[in-house]
Amino acid sequence: MARDIKIRTRITDGVATIRCIIRHPMETGFRVDSETGKPVPAHFIEQLCCYHGDELVLQCDWSRAVSKNPYLSFRFSGAQSGDIIRIAWVDNLGEESSKEVKLQ
Repeated sequence: MARDIKIRTRITDGVATIRCIIRHPMETGFRVDSETGKPVPAHFIEQLCCYHGDELVLQCDWSRAVSKNPYLSFRFSGAQSGDIIRIAWVDNLGEESSKEVKLQ
């Protein structure tokens, strides 16, 4: 299954607002497949990090309690237009994805 991160950015007076949606099933492991009657295996993001250039500005340790296709929004200061933002995640099955965008 393809993984995708959609990122939107905005800067106001040196404060960056980052909004992103991460396409991921975020299965808890508690749901039962209605066709087979078997539990759907757990598959969720365990760690998400956001970097401003090489500096880590946000780290989230998630669990099975986060919804499918999670939305994340946060702000940090010291940003300038043209700076690079990178969002990266790793899930409990070892899959990972990342995406870089320029601040606008």
